[in-house]
Amino acid sequence: LDDEGEAVAADLGDSARYLHLDVTNDDDWVAAVELAEQEYGPINLLVNNAGVVSFGPVGELPPDDFRRVVDINLTGTYLGMYYSVPSIRRAGGGVIINISSTAGLVGYAMVPAYVASKWGVRGLTKTAALDLARDNIRVMSIHPGAIRSAMTAEITDEVTAANPIPRMGEPEEVTKLLMFLAADATFSTGSEWIADGGEVLPPVVELFEEN
Repeated sequence: LDDEGEAVAADLGDSARYLHLDVTNDDDWVAAVELAEQEYGPINLLVNNAGVVSFGPVGELPPDDFRRVVDINLTGTYLGMYYSVPSIRRAGGGVIINISSTAGLVGYAMVPAYVASKWGVRGLTKTAALDLARDNIRVMSIHPGAIRSAMTAEITDEVTAANPIPRMGEPEEVTKLLMFLAADATFSTGSEWIADGGEVLPPVVELFEEN
């Protein structure tokens, strides 16, 4: 992954830097914040995007797998904020965007750790929004549905065909939402922003017969 990260940074140009970051490791977060401040000055935008999933029903998913998912998805999000907030304060304020999931809005079978962690990110975001508002720091969560990625490689367009928008989402569609929240949504904090093609909407009920 380090080679891939270096390649992405190179493609982005001279203003991009790559740094190996294990989101569960305190020292890695300290190093990341230090590098960001050295290269760009105080941080004004943090995106907590790391996430993993393990499959298995409640009662069968091994506890170590549960802990690993929660440690990365939820504790990693907290550590990102913990180590970045002092820098964001030095910037005079900024934005924190935590990537949750539609699994942070509803329940899904076979992924108890993932669901628990993403509900946790949702609640943590709201608490952070309250704690940091007077520091001019807005905090929001994005809840993607089935977005085309390595994690969703086994999900096909056929699986999402019943959604109101009957297809997989593209990473760029989440990025556009993220950029809007970071730049233009200046009166929004603690909010949940959903990008799922209508996946979590209630089923459509036909109230009237067509003539």
